[in-house]
Order: sequence, then C-alpha cells, then structure tokens
Amino acid sequence: MTLRPFHLAFPVHDLAAARAFYAGTLGCREGRSSDAWIDFDLFGHQIVAHLDPAARAVAVSNPVDGHSVPVPHFGVVLTMADWETLSQRVAAAGVAFGIAPHIRFKGQVGEQATMFFCDPSGNALEFKAFADDTQLFAT
Repeated sequence: MTLRPFHLAFPVHDLAAARAFYAGTLGCREGRSSDAWIDFDLFGHQIVAHLDPAARAVAVSNPVDGHSVPVPHFGVVLTMADWETLSQRVAAAGVAFGIAPHIRFKGQVGEQATMFFCDPSGNALEFKAFADDTQLFAT
C-alpha cells in the first residue's frame, strides 16, 4: 500500500498571519487560495487554513512523558534530518516552543524526537521523527 496524502482543514483568525507562518516560517508551498482559505503543502500533505475571525485555541493538555501535550494538535512524522532542519528553522524564526525539541521515551519502545509549537492562531503543531521508523506503532 502506498501512503496517500492526508488532508486537514483548520481555523485561523488571520489569513495573512497564517500565510506568513506556514509559507514563510515553515516553508510550505502555497496552493490554491481565496479570501476565505489557503491551501498549503505540509511535507506532501494538504492542509487548509480557513478564515474564522473568532477562532481561538483550545487550552487542553494531557501528560505525556513528563510534558503537558496540547490537545488537539497536528503535524507530520519527518525523517530525522528533516526534523532537525525544521527545529533549527523554527528556532531561528523566533517561534516559541510549547515543548522544546527533545527525545521522548528515551531508551524505550517508541523513542522519538518531538517538538511542539503554535501557529499565530494558537493551533498546536507537533513534528516528530524516529531513528527507527518501525517504532512508530510499536507497543
């Protein structure tokens, strides 16, 4: 089976700020757009920022390996090299990490590099990578 691109539509309170963040900071290629939404290519996946001037982030979190993980959140499982490049790019842009880049579950099943940060509308994003991709669904 070939993995197909994922599609996610999510609210943003400001399309210009979303464009600056996703295209500028994260380096996502922009696709189609209108006055109410923008398509972005997030590492081969289609995400669509939809304008909702009243959009506000949900402030819920769950404990995971000693950190408070924001819920909901979305992101991509990257290669370790792409994860390292993105973490440097985000840090250089001055984006505040909700959970700084680190190795989660170190020495355990499912060991992974992870980082969390929010877009300008407060949507939480997680990007992760595995030294061994077979650990993605390991139990």
